[in-house]
Amino acid sequence: MLLRLLGRRLAALPLMILGVTLLVFVVLQFAPGDRAVAALGEGATPEALQQYRVENGLNDPMFLQYFRYLGNLITGDFGKTLPPQKNITDVITQAFPLTLQLTFLGVLIAIVLALAFGVLAALYRDTWVDQLIRVFSIAAIATPSFWLGILLIQWFALGTNSIFPSGGLADPTEGFSGWIRSMALPALALGVPVSASLIRVVRTSMVEELDRDYVRTAIGNGVPYREVVSKNVLRNALVTPVTVLGLRVGYLLGGAVVIEMIFSLPGMGQQILNGITNKDTNLVQGVVLVISVTFVLVNILVDLLYLLINPRIRTV
Repeated sequence: MLLRLLGRRLAALPLMILGVTLLVFVVLQFAPGDRAVAALGEGATPEALQQYRVENGLNDPMFLQYFRYLGNLITGDFGKTLPPQKNITDVITQAFPLTLQLTFLGVLIAIVLALAFGVLAALYRDTWVDQLIRVFSIAAIATPSFWLGILLIQWFALGTNSIFPSGGLADPTEGFSGWIRSMALPALALGVPVSASLIRVVRTSMVEELDRDYVRTAIGNGVPYREVVSKNVLRNALVTPVTVLGLRVGYLLGGAVVIEMIFSLPGMGQQILNGITNKDTNLVQGVVLVISVTFVLVNILVDLLYLLINPRIRTV
């Protein structure tokens, strides 16, 4: 079952990549601005602009430009940025690890908060604890990550008693402590809104499992309540939250792009902004393609994790 699922997902991956490249290419073709002007500047002569368009195939039909880009992509060539020309593969290699680190920390915070508050709300349902957690969830869901990031900067990064830096990545010489201080606020801004929706899912799944007959039977046979919850209820209740988390990874990756710009982190967000501002089609396509493939691969891992948590599905 695991191998069949993995095979189906990997077989669909090329079609997804093709769709992403086509969508981004078409959208950027109709974006305002002239790539030749962006490359040579406003003061370039009409002759120089025309020569640049001819040399780079910008006068060719759109489908021909797309297939040329696709052919380069198959060989592993993402192309080069606009002048000063840089290899896009090198640009992504430098920026992508930071985005992955931020996304991972955001996921970790979301999981910890969702499990802690979701389980607590289910165990103390319809009490003041459940109501308080519900208020927190609603408030967090309604809070955009970028606005939360600005608030966190005002609360913890400004003033003489600031705890965290307001932006930028720590110098490598500061080690792990410097890295975690520079990533803490962005990760919180990214993870807290996602955790809010997961809290409700965990709480609902836990309540449904706690009301099942096997829980009452186990408790009636003398199995300690804590053991039933930790070994049976929690594992069964995680099936739905794991699926929802896989869908939220796309939000986390997209949110990381915005959060990086707020906290001045040199990740994929800065590269997308540079590409859109300069009408650099190759750069935007390369960055979006890498993020999209990452999203698909993460969802494949989530599907496999879903099977591991719920063994009954393996025989379906």
